[in-house]
Amino acid sequence: MNRGLLIVLSGPSGVGKGTVCAELRRRAPNLIYSVSATTRAPRSGEQDGVNYFFKTREQFQEMIAGDALLEYAEYVGNYYGTPRDFVEKTLAEGKDIILEIEVQGALKVKEKFPEGVFVFLLPPSLGELKQRIVGRGTETQDKIDHRLSVAVEEMNLLSRYDYAVVNDRIECACERIQAIITAEHCKRERFLHELIDELKGLETAQNGSER
Repeated sequence: MNRGLLIVLSGPSGVGKGTVCAELRRRAPNLIYSVSATTRAPRSGEQDGVNYFFKTREQFQEMIAGDALLEYAEYVGNYYGTPRDFVEKTLAEGKDIILEIEVQGALKVKEKFPEGVFVFLLPPSLGELKQRIVGRGTETQDKIDHRLSVAVEEMNLLSRYDYAVVNDRIECACERIQAIITAEHCKRERFLHELIDELKGLETAQNGSER
């Protein structure tokens, strides 16, 4: 069975990562969403292992000490992170898994999991990104200016990614990402590894029969 792909989708705040990821999952129900671990309490209706893996602070710190997380961060007094074992188990089953994450977290994942497929979601322009942030109606001008400043810094990290996709229209962005996933599955390296293993097995079987 072909090993699955870890697709890491990130980009600046306001670019539409969550919306694109949700549409991708609707279009490709076999694409598994990477479930994060957190120390915050479950909210009404949330289920362990579905929305999050809910951990105590002690359990989470043990995961950090045991290198059981691809990345983690502390936000408003709670830890959030990506469990390595969930990702590895899903990939070993031949299933593709998508991780939607902010830029700094994505680069931490790349350090520990360089074989992942890293996709940077871009806005059509900085002007469009500003309009999207302003359109939320929840940000002060200072916060808007800060978000735009951070977005420029993050877009300067584009060279650390494998692919760039412009989110001009959600359906078009999803089609491009699906095309990337298809292309990655067709890379010769994936077939070479399996072919070599198969040939080794055949050679071993032939040697055994000759005895």
